[in-house]
Amino acid sequence: MELTILITATVAFILFSVYRYFKQKKILTTLTEEEFREGYRKAQLIDIREPKEYDGGHILGARNIPLSQMRQRMKELRKDQPIYLYCQSGARSARAAMLLNKKGYQDINHLKGGFKKWDGKIKKPKKSQY
Repeated sequence: MELTILITATVAFILFSVYRYFKQKKILTTLTEEEFREGYRKAQLIDIREPKEYDGGHILGARNIPLSQMRQRMKELRKDQPIYLYCQSGARSARAAMLLNKKGYQDINHLKGGFKKWDGKIKKPKKSQY
């Protein structure tokens, strides 16, 4: 009996994971750094890392809307313009894309590999005077 429950739960988890994977592939375009660089100036560039991560350095021109605040702040984003998301590695931006898609946002893109793979211009933190 317990083995049947465990197997059923495992199969359900695997099916759910496969569903989410294909759903993300359908709603989210993963861009290489070159592709990201070509389009992000004409889009809404959103860094979804937490403020402390953002303050440690971010892509020039990015706005910080952390994943933890996305539900409350998504009204700050326009539905008629592309959205370019990035986080540290790419996992959080995929979750943010799912939230945005549920609310009707369509043109959602994210940076393959996230900020840690970014080699372009960044805004670095200010150095302390002390």
